[in-house]
Amino acid sequence: MELFSLPSLFLLSTLFVFYISKFLNKRNQRNCYMLHYECFKGKDERKLDTETCAKVVERNKHLGLEEYRFLLRTMASSGIGEETYGPINVLQGREASPTLLDAYSEMDEIMFETLDKLFHKTKGFVSPSDIDILVVNVSLFAPSPSLTSRVINRYKMREDIKSFNLSGLGCSASVISIDIVQRIFETRENAFALVVSTETMGPHWYCGKDRSMMLSNCLFRAGGSSVLLTNAARFKNRALMKLVTVARAHVGAEDEAYSCCMQMEDKDGHPGFLLTKYLKKAAARALTKNLQVLLPRVLPVKELIRYAILRAIKRRTTTKRESTSSGIGLDLKTGLQHFCIHPGGRAIIEGVGTSLGLTEFDIEPSRMALHRFGNTSSGGLWYVLGYMEAKKRLKKGDKILMMSMGAGFESNNCVWEVLKNLDGKNVWEDSMDQYPELSKIPNPFVEKYDWINDDTMSFIRV
Repeated sequence: MELFSLPSLFLLSTLFVFYISKFLNKRNQRNCYMLHYECFKGKDERKLDTETCAKVVERNKHLGLEEYRFLLRTMASSGIGEETYGPINVLQGREASPTLLDAYSEMDEIMFETLDKLFHKTKGFVSPSDIDILVVNVSLFAPSPSLTSRVINRYKMREDIKSFNLSGLGCSASVISIDIVQRIFETRENAFALVVSTETMGPHWYCGKDRSMMLSNCLFRAGGSSVLLTNAARFKNRALMKLVTVARAHVGAEDEAYSCCMQMEDKDGHPGFLLTKYLKKAAARALTKNLQVLLPRVLPVKELIRYAILRAIKRRTTTKRESTSSGIGLDLKTGLQHFCIHPGGRAIIEGVGTSLGLTEFDIEPSRMALHRFGNTSSGGLWYVLGYMEAKKRLKKGDKILMMSMGAGFESNNCVWEVLKNLDGKNVWEDSMDQYPELSKIPNPFVEKYDWINDDTMSFIRV
């Protein structure tokens, strides 16, 4: 007696193939491959060197001598070089009276230039009509129609595209965007996604005299990026990297953390962006919360056990008055090879590097990105990645930790695995040979305006 008839066997085999295919497709949908990325580089006439910055400062009639010295000191010690890019209206002397057209022009230049280059370099296998998901993040500019609609109109994308326009998320918005894409990939097969990350600087240049709001003028510069992602397994051989994991942490429930990085008006009614002294503490808390979730996913079990044992021993042998640990205590190099720290400022880069036990070699890409391009907000991480690639540091199998922090206060991090040896020419092509040596040259502004460090001038008021 036969156990199964031929029709039954055929049905069982069909069901078997169906469920195996479904399982494999589901597994592939969880993949997130990075196919290409482009960073914005402005024209030479858009460069905002320290001399030009000084002229912008001189135009602010609300400043006294002490505020003037504070700004010049900050610029000279910021870690930012002489070749960053500024918004057109500021370079034209119209920072006090920006227009809506200024904001649109700034966004169009950055978004469309990076997307044009991206589509040109991937035209053999991807076109604008293939894009299924579009995420644009710009914190300080949310017009109607949205910026995503502006991109869709420019490139005549499909009617069924899923678009997301993010605002108010600050410098960590790019990683948030990638997290959104990854989650949508779980519900769609063989999809393509674009993530556009930038910020509008021109309409938000601060023209008052509050020191906590002046800092944004010294640090932030024009820049942005566009990234092409897919979950289609057939493009794995073309992909640069594969997303390993994403972790997000938000400490905005604490009032000081929520208000340490905020868009507002000063007491005289001048709009700007407030950066308080609590920002460093908020960043440390958010980063700690984030890494508590992320690191167990990427570090080997052996390292986690070693850390747990040492921490237990230290708790028993250390008095309450003594610090229980020095730095994070974990050897991140056991599971990670590269560290992409958001180039928000020299203090942030060096502070994160010290707390994580990183070397000067590890934080060099972030410091160089800050020096060459400044703090470009949510697009900044991709300039750091570009430096690593241009320096031929990225080898197949390496893992990269991207760390970003933003208003709220949030820490959003992700880990990428490099799928091939990378040595592509990118936004760093014309300046790669000058770094890191160029960053070691003292700011010429310090010598020319050496009186800013003369404390005997402090009693003077203008």
